[in-house]
Amino acid sequence: MAMDGQALGPRQDTSRQDTSPQDAPPARRRRVSPWGILKPVRPRIWLAMAISAGSALFTLAVMVLLMAAVGQLAAEPGSLPWGLFAGVVICTIGAYVARLGAFNQAHYAAFRLERLLRNGLAARLARVPLGYVETQGAGALAKVIHDDVKALHVFVADSTPLYARAYVTPVVTLAVLLWLDWRLALVTLAVLGLGYGILTRAQRRRRDMVRAYNAAREKVSAAVVEYVQAMPVVRNFDSGQQSFGRYQAALDGYLKVMLDWYRAAGFPARFSWLVLSPMPTLTLVLGAGLILTAAGDLEMSRWLGVLLICTGMAEAMMPMMMLRHMIEKVSLSVARIEEVMQARELERRADLPVAAPEGAPALSFEGVRFAYGPDLAPALRDVSFAVAQGSVTALVGPSGAGKTTVARLIPRFWDVTAGRICLDGTDIRALAPDDLLEKVAFVFQESFLFADTIAGNIRIGRPDASDEQVIAAARAAQADGFIRALPQGYDTPVGERGVFLSGGQRQRIAIARALLQDRPLLVLDEATAFADPENEAELIAALSELMRGRTVIMVAHRLATIRDADQILVFERGRIAERGSHDALLEAGGTYARLWQNYEKAQSWSLGAARAPVTAEVAR
Repeated sequence: MAMDGQALGPRQDTSRQDTSPQDAPPARRRRVSPWGILKPVRPRIWLAMAISAGSALFTLAVMVLLMAAVGQLAAEPGSLPWGLFAGVVICTIGAYVARLGAFNQAHYAAFRLERLLRNGLAARLARVPLGYVETQGAGALAKVIHDDVKALHVFVADSTPLYARAYVTPVVTLAVLLWLDWRLALVTLAVLGLGYGILTRAQRRRRDMVRAYNAAREKVSAAVVEYVQAMPVVRNFDSGQQSFGRYQAALDGYLKVMLDWYRAAGFPARFSWLVLSPMPTLTLVLGAGLILTAAGDLEMSRWLGVLLICTGMAEAMMPMMMLRHMIEKVSLSVARIEEVMQARELERRADLPVAAPEGAPALSFEGVRFAYGPDLAPALRDVSFAVAQGSVTALVGPSGAGKTTVARLIPRFWDVTAGRICLDGTDIRALAPDDLLEKVAFVFQESFLFADTIAGNIRIGRPDASDEQVIAAARAAQADGFIRALPQGYDTPVGERGVFLSGGQRQRIAIARALLQDRPLLVLDEATAFADPENEAELIAALSELMRGRTVIMVAHRLATIRDADQILVFERGRIAERGSHDALLEAGGTYARLWQNYEKAQSWSLGAARAPVTAEVAR
């Protein structure tokens, strides 16, 4: 819903004049280590890593036992080393079982972390101001809950075996090589050092290139979404030339980034992987071993052991680089998750009095000032008014005047920058969020329905309501007739966002929901804005029933609906320009009188009147 023409600013704590640094949006999202967020499942991750390390040790033990078996066969050709072969079999089975166990433990940890994070994010979003949710956008928050949590799942599930291969394997391999023959170990280290040096040079600009790559990919994704979503406009106006041109430009930019990266790091990266492949290490170790063996300075069995084990260190570079890439990638997801988890909650101000003075108005704004961002013009400036118990107050004014902002400050979608808002004489910031919402009901222009039954949607907020109460609320909302005409009646699924119902039907379901909640203060934000004439009559009847006996704040664009309001507040540029009854405001001849004249002129518009000037011009 449009917020009276005001652009939504960055997230901030608007309950104070100053803005804390953590509420200011960072110029660039910081990179964070993923290990902090893994704390709830860290013991199981350590266990998975230990089991994976055991698998790596079992694999190396197989190589050492094979070396010993060959040495024994060479020393005693007539005897078979059954004990060593049995050890090979046991270690092979142990390596397989340990690898499977590490895989299971890592995935158990990943699934548990995924559940904890999604539940935590959902719980956090239920406690933050709704203004924060709208500012961030549903798409961005859905991406955090789904895609970023999924990225952490993949990291936890797949990184555990990589750690064993990247760190345990090369360290133990080096120790075994030094034990077997320190000279061949140095040859292996020389190959590893050469390959690592070349790879480091290839990765010198990696961070900048990754940032450019991610930016280019996001531009392509945005261009694709824009092109597909705007297809009706594209076909009607530019035949795809301009919009497809933006898509093509994004693709060209993406291609340029990829080519630059390939040219800068392509050959060094490929050459480093060639050096770190098994063949160079085996070739050098084989040549050095031949020389040492021919000179009688190296046992055949030890040489064979070095040949079996020597590739372990070089091959560990690949999982190490994969692990580094995974950490860089998941760090962005962790930063986005932590940003949501650290969003300021809607809290009760303990320093404000809760006791309500006698005879206080149902609702009052006292010197309220509010801006959506520190760098944006105030949406409201020194707004003060009082609403009596059981009265109807209408908010009118041109677009962008601040009407909807007033309505949305009442439930603390945002907190005021200055001044205060009181319910029954108590500052709303002194009330617990749940207690505040128990006092206020809302019906907005567009009513959101869940993918549930009609009865389930009416019960939102009161799940314990009986069928009789649900039907009574629907009847008062003028919805019982169309509901009973449906094949499944109150058990009819409404589809995602209520897609199976018309706009007027969805609005009457929302009114029934508000009736069932039975809250003393009602806020209506142009509840009949999108209704057709037939539905509008039923909606007005439903709203009349909903308003009976309640204090009502009504944001109105159709001025005919608020002629009988007890008080009309006329907003202009964030201030109250006029206030009074309909007749008194018309007599004053100010902003309201101008709005009323424009409204009557619009009501008298007809197709014939619109075509008359064209017809007269053609006749001349």
